[in-house]
Amino acid sequence: MTTRLALALAASLGLAMPAYSQAAAPASTEAAKASNPFFSESPLPLHYPQFDKIKDNDFAPAFDAGMAEQLKEIDAIADNAEAPTFDNTILAMEKSGQVLNRAQTVFFSLVGADTNPAREKLRSDYSGKFAAHSDAIALNGKLFARIDALYGKRDTLGLDAEGVRLIERYHTDFVRGGAKLSDADKAKLKAMNGELAALGTKFSQNVLGDVNASAIVIDNAKQLDGFTPEQIATAAAAAKTRKLDGKYVIALLNTTGQPPESELTDRATRQKLHEASIARGSHGGEFDNREIISKIMKLRADRAKLLGYPNHAAYVLEDETAKTPQAVNDMLGKLAPPAVANAKREAADLQKMIDKEGGGFQLAPWDWSFYAEKVRKEKFNFDEAQLKPYLELDSVQQNGVFYAANQLYGLTFKERKDLPVYEPSVRVFDVFDADGKQLAIFISDMYARESKRGGAWMNSYVSQSGLTGYLPVVANHLNIPKPPAGKPTLLTWDEVTTMFHEFGHALHGMFSNVEYPYFTGTSVPRDFVEYPSQVNEMWADWPSILKNYAKHHETGAPMPQELLDKVVAAAKFNQGFKTTEYLGAAMLDQRWHQISADQVPAAAGVMAFEAAAQKTDGTDYAPVPPRYRTPYFSHIMGGYSAGYYAYIWSEVLDANSVEWFEQHGGLKRENGDHFRKTLLSRGGSKDALQLFQDFAGHAPKIEPLLKKRGLVAEVADGTDPIPSPEASKK
Repeated sequence: MTTRLALALAASLGLAMPAYSQAAAPASTEAAKASNPFFSESPLPLHYPQFDKIKDNDFAPAFDAGMAEQLKEIDAIADNAEAPTFDNTILAMEKSGQVLNRAQTVFFSLVGADTNPAREKLRSDYSGKFAAHSDAIALNGKLFARIDALYGKRDTLGLDAEGVRLIERYHTDFVRGGAKLSDADKAKLKAMNGELAALGTKFSQNVLGDVNASAIVIDNAKQLDGFTPEQIATAAAAAKTRKLDGKYVIALLNTTGQPPESELTDRATRQKLHEASIARGSHGGEFDNREIISKIMKLRADRAKLLGYPNHAAYVLEDETAKTPQAVNDMLGKLAPPAVANAKREAADLQKMIDKEGGGFQLAPWDWSFYAEKVRKEKFNFDEAQLKPYLELDSVQQNGVFYAANQLYGLTFKERKDLPVYEPSVRVFDVFDADGKQLAIFISDMYARESKRGGAWMNSYVSQSGLTGYLPVVANHLNIPKPPAGKPTLLTWDEVTTMFHEFGHALHGMFSNVEYPYFTGTSVPRDFVEYPSQVNEMWADWPSILKNYAKHHETGAPMPQELLDKVVAAAKFNQGFKTTEYLGAAMLDQRWHQISADQVPAAAGVMAFEAAAQKTDGTDYAPVPPRYRTPYFSHIMGGYSAGYYAYIWSEVLDANSVEWFEQHGGLKRENGDHFRKTLLSRGGSKDALQLFQDFAGHAPKIEPLLKKRGLVAEVADGTDPIPSPEASKK
């Protein structure tokens, strides 16, 4: 289903997509095709990618031939003299572009997980071509006429509900992609999309480049006080790879806050690290993103207006469960005041700790996580350092993440070493269902490296579909610092919950049981896709799961019950900070995307716009900067433009679901089977909110979220922020 893939790819780049002719693609010889692994299905189990045979110079020929082949297929559909039918139009599109699908899927997965200069050049060279290719499909008038004809009589075609929905979704995608525009406006749209594609690629390349370039250099090991010997050795090794022998390098993650800030006792080092982080993309030089941001925001606003929307947020949200910017604004606006109030109360506790120790300074952003750990230790008599010896990566994954999936869904996992990987630390597992049949292949890529983008994510290399007969091959990616050789990988609690979270996405992909590729796995609205993954986080501290994986990496002794109890008791600790930094970013995203083109500042005004937006939203609390600042806010330059709110929107559903599990006995197979049958297996084949209601038996309520975030007493209005499935159809 590569028409859908092309449109989804456009969305992932933050664009709606542009004009590529068949003639532009050079012909490939049969010999070249035979040696290129993308020109035929992989012979490996479940069509697992042939990483050992894929060369960087295989991509361009596959892209060129794949686009030409798909356009030929699309032209054949559009020019078919027979009257449009579901089979000769919709299913034909679902089956089109297999070569391009295989090549793009692997390419964009590797660009995120293990990029290199050749791949980055390809990304730059082809971003506009891919955009043009998608527009060549989405703006094909004859093709849309066939879709439109089927849409008008969709209820009389004898299709099941999934088939009718497939027609409806294609029709919606084409209309939103500009199918009803005049030829002149289609030409404008193509130009906009082409420019957006190039700018989006350059933005993400700058972010990766600046993350690596902004790593801080430390001259003296004393400045690393608070680090473990293993962390110091890692910093020394990082310096050595940069030919800085005798020094130490601390690499950055893409978030504003940096994990070492919670450990480094030297305040000047913490400040240096924090200031390097927040300066990214706005300090001048080759990686400065301010001009790109200004251009992207103006183009998005202009494109929205061309398509008939007041702004980019209105365009995006119409196709999400939120439906309108006002619905998002109402929810975020309701949560921000109590979150900031909580953060200020937390700050007061941190300041007391600073004063108690005779610090003689006011709390600053680079102090927060360091003193939060001290306060956590004082309040709950434990800190993160006590946890880490019990949180060894392999045990967390196999005895925690996999064990929870076994207990809840009956899944079993078996590592295999016969399949190729793109990087030596990557691991591969066969996944078997409760009946012993293979369900999927799972790829685990846990470690950070300079060739890997920041953050954590899941992607599919092969997606399930009854139409194709494919079973899933899915991957999880984290950015855990790799310890020196021979040393254990000990995790923070945040890394543990992130591992459970990402595996929730993996389960969503692996459990997919749909007929059409369009609906497979995580192909759901962006403000719904985070929901199943957030639900899976609940098992990280579920007592029976925690006891199974939280064992000392040297002695094998279980984490003491007292410490287990403290982990659970501290769950709401620092929630004011976490909620405020998240809302600061989510509301900033909306501010950027709810303005018209003439309101977009020039490059020099980008940071002033950000500051003004935070002040207006009430999130401008200096000790808690937004989780992402605009110049490195990769989410909103990619698939989450006007959609970063989705995490907390989904968390409403998550909190309701956690409550449902607790009320129905918790970790029980029958509960897991119910969640899988009613929701996880359905992908996008049904209205998202209806899927939630099928599972939970009621419409979503906000109260469980308020309780989870410790905001119950702060929010008087407990009205539900998410519309009912019926309302979402209006």
